[in-house]
Amino acid sequence: MTAMPLVITRFDKASPLLMRVGQLVARYGLVVVLAWIGFGKYVKMEARVLIEHSPLMSWIYDYLSVTTVSRGLGTMEIIAALLIASRPVSPRASAVGSALAVVLFLGTLSFLFTTPGVVGTHAAGLPVLSAQPGQFLLKDLVLIGVAIWTLGDSLRALSSPAVIEPI
Repeated sequence: MTAMPLVITRFDKASPLLMRVGQLVARYGLVVVLAWIGFGKYVKMEARVLIEHSPLMSWIYDYLSVTTVSRGLGTMEIIAALLIASRPVSPRASAVGSALAVVLFLGTLSFLFTTPGVVGTHAAGLPVLSAQPGQFLLKDLVLIGVAIWTLGDSLRALSSPAVIEPI
């Protein structure tokens, strides 16, 4: 019976540290992913196959080249990453970057419904996502969740500026 309070105490002590580490990994992991993908749009990666099948975005190729669209998206991803990373010094900038990331991920997630080949097959009546593009796109469901969290965290910091949190 006396061991239980000791276990709870250890969890109570570990819990804030784990939460803080999780927050840091989530925020700066999102920053790394956004920046890396953004820089990739300048050298090799492009979203043409995904965008050209989207009823919401395919029109853009009537006005801009594939390279311009790719670099424009890459630039927005890099800007979002930098702004999200600025949270310790500017929660307002971080909120803007987080909102931009949410919009970018909403666009990417919409491709799950418009891109041919997302569902590779069916098993037991359930759709099985293909590796490319299905599983590649599905990861953005987690990324949008992190972006929404960073947005909320930044807005909370704006509403209580007297609290200065460490990086």
